[in-house]
Amino acid sequence: MKAYSLSILKKELSTLAAGDVLEICMKLVKYKKENKELLTYLLFDANSEPEFIRSIKKEMDLQFFEINTGHIYFAKKSLRKILRTVQKYIKYSGHKQTEVELLIYFCSKLKESGIPYKTNVSLQNIFTNQVRKIRLAIDTLHEDLQHDYSEELRAIEVLSR
Repeated sequence: MKAYSLSILKKELSTLAAGDVLEICMKLVKYKKENKELLTYLLFDANSEPEFIRSIKKEMDLQFFEINTGHIYFAKKSLRKILRTVQKYIKYSGHKQTEVELLIYFCSKLKESGIPYKTNVSLQNIFTNQVRKIRLAIDTLHEDLQHDYSEELRAIEVLSR
């Protein structure tokens, strides 16, 4: 089955009654967990981005607390899982400021965790790639925000040396 383009789907949805659109949304939500999470964000969290960010940070705190630091392999797997979750929430939000805040928080939590990320190449790459993503996202923000977040990023980079 061929999937139609977004514009065609949008036109078709605009011709449907509100009840039919609701029925289609409910079918989408039933079959995929990500669709349910996205709809939850759009209905309940999109209006309060700061609260959404706080809840993600709390979730990250819990995940960092549960990391098994006894073996670097398990720590690496846990960090990748945390990063996947964070990237999913960033995708839901679509705001560059949210991306910057969450990735800066991830990098600072990685540094605080005590995981020897500087001695492991793949962990060092994870950290370096997140710093690169932060820089790219900062460049798209307003000048005042760029300055504030650049200062936070510099503080993280200085401490990691």
